[in-house]
Amino acid sequence: MVCLAQSAGAQTRPVAGQFGILGEWDLTATLAKQPDGQWVGPARMKHVGYCTVEGPEEKTGELQLKLTTSRGRVNGTILIDGVSCTFSARLKEGYDGTLRCPDRRDVPMTLSLD
Repeated sequence: MVCLAQSAGAQTRPVAGQFGILGEWDLTATLAKQPDGQWVGPARMKHVGYCTVEGPEEKTGELQLKLTTSRGRVNGTILIDGVSCTFSARLKEGYDGTLRCPDRRDVPMTLSLD
């Protein structure tokens, strides 16, 4: 679940979320609004599943979001270790979507934007 909290007039948004078949990855980021309306910032992913050998695996990179609230959609990209994964989600009870990475199977993600 990704939650975007925004205070009135804020130009940054903290992001927290989960994705994966079992929600095994936590995601945190602080995004800044760009002139084109996109939100971009550093991201940190942490594997929180039980299959860890020497503690949780952690990766850093960048998260980019494009909110299309008039159509009830959010699109984004996560750049980690030189790999670009994309996602698109549509509004239901939250934003339900799929994360797509090259050479890997697609995994579900659920987004909640506050």
